[in-house]
Amino acid sequence: MSGNKKRAMTTNEEKQNTAMDVDRELPQGDPVADANSAVGEVEALKTQNAEYLDRLARLQADFDNFRKRNAREQIEFREYALGEALKQLLPILDSLDRAVKSESATAEDLRGGVELIDRQFHDVLTRLGVEPIPAQNCKFDPTLHQAVQAVDTTEAEDGTVLDELARGYRLRDRVLRAAMVSVAKNPGN
Repeated sequence: MSGNKKRAMTTNEEKQNTAMDVDRELPQGDPVADANSAVGEVEALKTQNAEYLDRLARLQADFDNFRKRNAREQIEFREYALGEALKQLLPILDSLDRAVKSESATAEDLRGGVELIDRQFHDVLTRLGVEPIPAQNCKFDPTLHQAVQAVDTTEAEDGTVLDELARGYRLRDRVLRAAMVSVAKNPGN
């Protein structure tokens, strides 16, 4: 029995030592202080959250202001660009007004005046970057030409522009108006 008592004592001692070790591992803090610390952390997080929301609201307001300012600047730029283009057309209008007011002009004088006005107008278009689309005797291109009629003929290759009914224009790479054309339709092909 003495061996059993020794084993039981050792087991009891081990249990007490283990319980003491567990007590040493557990934090021995004040529950009130721990609660106050947790409340402090929550308050800090709430403050940080409020700062982030405030920053987000400011960023949204800045973005809205940027978007409105950008739209306003685009409108102003368009109006400015249009104004500059119209300024270049005003001398042509002046020439037309003088031609209309001319009472004693002969047909030859009027023709010369109209040719001058035509030249002025084309010069302004060239300065603005507008150029005519070549059509006469060119191969029909549906991106540049609008076929108004097809003409049966054996004198021209199929799909060749025979006549330009209205000139087409482009501004750099953008077609402002396609050239209205008549196109050769070769019945042999």
